[in-house]
Amino acid sequence: MKLTPPAALAKLLARLPAYPASLAFATAFNLTVWKSLQDLDWEALQERRFCVHVRDTGIKLWFSVATSGLKAEKAGQADVTFTATLMDFTRLALRLEDPDTLFFNRRLLIEGDTDLGLRVKNMLDGVEFETLLASFPGVLGRLVNRVRERALREGMA
Repeated sequence: MKLTPPAALAKLLARLPAYPASLAFATAFNLTVWKSLQDLDWEALQERRFCVHVRDTGIKLWFSVATSGLKAEKAGQADVTFTATLMDFTRLALRLEDPDTLFFNRRLLIEGDTDLGLRVKNMLDGVEFETLLASFPGVLGRLVNRVRERALREGMA
């Protein structure tokens, strides 16, 4: 499974405004995994600005944490930025790769307030994949689980 976008597509994506993609990401996150995560202690993260930079696509997603979930933000200064490739973020989301391994192999960069970044990483690490999966709507949850199981079977973990 390879998720490397063509160079021309990456160049185009990098030129698009950040807000629509950030809004789509925050909405998808809130409709899926927020249910499983809302009971975590988010107080210290409230109103802090985050950026997720997908290096090989050029996409940057900007958001903050509110009591109701993620809130899309316009591009600007972030308190912490997480940078990795699309494949590495996918592997993290599917729990096929440990974030510490990616971090120490310099495939996941945490820039800015690294204490804040590590706090987020540790919070999310503490949630079991099955708990996250249970919050996805039926068909979507089964699809995500199949993708993960296929990757595990093919030795991509």
